[in-house]
Amino acid sequence: MERLLVLVSVLLLTTAERQDLSGKMFTFPVESNSHHVLLTPELNKIFVTITVCLRTFSDISRAQSLFSLSLPSTDNGFLIYKSKQGVYILNILGTDGTFWGLQDELNVWNSVCATWDASTGLSQLWVNGIPSSRKGLKAGSSLTGTPIIVLGQEQDSYGGKFDTAQSFVGMLTDVHMWDSVLSPVQIAYYTSGWHFQPGNVLNWNSLEFTRNGYMVVESKETSYKVGSV
Repeated sequence: MERLLVLVSVLLLTTAERQDLSGKMFTFPVESNSHHVLLTPELNKIFVTITVCLRTFSDISRAQSLFSLSLPSTDNGFLIYKSKQGVYILNILGTDGTFWGLQDELNVWNSVCATWDASTGLSQLWVNGIPSSRKGLKAGSSLTGTPIIVLGQEQDSYGGKFDTAQSFVGMLTDVHMWDSVLSPVQIAYYTSGWHFQPGNVLNWNSLEFTRNGYMVVESKETSYKVGSV
């Protein structure tokens, strides 16, 4: 009976669920090579334009993965990776673009958006509303095949091969993904928390996800100091 209860508990932890996560966050409390969240996209299509936005809160200055989308043909289909404070990597279909001098801070919420347009290959990072230089990545390509989208780890193979040294430790919230390139005005709305059109691929207000290991869903209010808005 005890073994059966343990099995049922494991199954419950790995069952997909859909929630309105407004005002909530995913907390990843420890380093690991296993703890992660699997996101289920609303659309399964060929992507030629993409925007991903999220907010991140961490006291870790080492490299860590913020958003990992893997495809059957390549483990890094669309990867947002913070290599160190102020330096971000956007990897599209196995090709890196490094973005320097972006202004972020430890132990506060940082808004991060990444865009890519396959027709020109132009990609860009926005951190706390400040745009990076635009860089060319994989012009004329597309993201084809069933994506696996993971938070908390970087996929070094399709759906797995995680590395503790690349794991995310901290909190993530407001994760959205669109099959279009958002305008600077739309990104400003997202960054400021104003009314914006939620993602049509991933929508934090109606997100289907699967927990794997130690991740806690909790109120974002626990990350604010007393007296802040």
